[in-house]
Amino acid sequence: MSGDRPDPNILKDGEDYYATFSSFLWYPAVVIWHSRDLVNWTPIGPALERPIGSVWALDIAKHEGRYFIYIPTLGAPDAKGNPFRIYVIHAESMHGPWSDPVDLGIEGFAIDPGHVVSEDGKRYLFVNGGRRVALTADGLATAGPLEQVYDGWPIPDDWVIEATALEGPKLLRRDGWFYMFSGEGGTAGPPTSHMVIVARSRSIDGPWENCPHNPIVRTASREEPWWSRGHATAVEGPDGRWWLVYHGYENGFRTLGRQMLLEPMEWTADGWPRALGGTLDHALAKPFSGSAGVSALPLSTDFVNPEFGARLTFFDPQPGYLDRVSLGNGLTLRGQGKGPADSSPLGLIAGERSYEMMVDIELLDGAQGGVLLFYDSKLFCGIGAEGDMLHAYKHGVVQEYPSAGAGVGRRLSLKLQNDENVVTFWISPDRKAWRKIVSYEVSGYNHNMGDGFLSLRPALFASGEGRVRFRDLAFRAVDLR
Repeated sequence: MSGDRPDPNILKDGEDYYATFSSFLWYPAVVIWHSRDLVNWTPIGPALERPIGSVWALDIAKHEGRYFIYIPTLGAPDAKGNPFRIYVIHAESMHGPWSDPVDLGIEGFAIDPGHVVSEDGKRYLFVNGGRRVALTADGLATAGPLEQVYDGWPIPDDWVIEATALEGPKLLRRDGWFYMFSGEGGTAGPPTSHMVIVARSRSIDGPWENCPHNPIVRTASREEPWWSRGHATAVEGPDGRWWLVYHGYENGFRTLGRQMLLEPMEWTADGWPRALGGTLDHALAKPFSGSAGVSALPLSTDFVNPEFGARLTFFDPQPGYLDRVSLGNGLTLRGQGKGPADSSPLGLIAGERSYEMMVDIELLDGAQGGVLLFYDSKLFCGIGAEGDMLHAYKHGVVQEYPSAGAGVGRRLSLKLQNDENVVTFWISPDRKAWRKIVSYEVSGYNHNMGDGFLSLRPALFASGEGRVRFRDLAFRAVDLR
């Protein structure tokens, strides 16, 4: 699945597969996707509307007929100075409705939960650092302290990695063994950083034995097509074959974020998993497909159904953020903040190397409105119309020279074209006569420069005291070469 799909988590539920991804500061969050073949995915919708912090790597579980999503977040520190939380939401169906988030009260730096049921029926969460915590029978509270149970796989000293970073434990039980798939090496940094390691045990209490051919997945060279491959879930496909689902950066396109990859695997005679995709430099046979699906989501041309969460999301929104929106005759967005940085832009995930986005805007009551390529509130570029002036932004700040221009008027059309990380912004009074404003090179607008694990997204913004009406939004992949 192309575009920003970090930390993929897959639940197999009979013939159905459900996936979620880290949504970080984009809300509505925790969008659930459904598939029957692991290839074609359609969104069910967001499970979390209320902002509770930056949403990191989740875990979906089903236990005794009920569904659970364990949600780690980074937010405001608690009374002890800890900014990390792990919440849980639950429902009778993956379609919801979902409960309010319940704070499990886990202290310290605990992220990347992985749910598992032990041989005696007790429930646990495994977290980063090779630790686990017991859960109550209902899965909504802890039943003990964090315990250290696994020390990871020793990474050779001469390997170029970001950090040890033992994280992302995903557990399954098969043929009398508990298998723990973990990530090591750091999720970004050098192209050769991330990897997938495996350990197993006869008991949930250990001892845990490392796979003799760890790591089973790793980018070994910057020449490979996918960088920093890791954070894997092992899942049985619709025809009984097994697959690893994980994320990776496309070589040269970190701006797109970590994309979801699917690699075939097998179980060896001695019961260990072995990946079969090599460097992913050639086409691989897909899982058997017994149903049709949709991989890409079309955008409504006039916001009849804006698909908040599934397609359009707000960055770091304030409580009640959806109250800023009114629909009808397009989408009208009440301004927030003094400019793009604190406006909580409305962005969409782009999965194409080259694409184009156009939109018509109308400035109401003195607001500023425009289009951006937005990484976060400190790292973005774009153009914004305000009154009779046009502003250009680069590296998160307005550009005073050269001037972007004047005489734009209250109604105009805006266009951005991203040609493999070279973006050009245009304006027009009628979508016919386009005037080029500015071009920027944006390959550095990524996590290794901006931190935060995010992606570069085309976005709309409205700032100031007034409102901006957006109409006829169009987004499409293009070949600009």
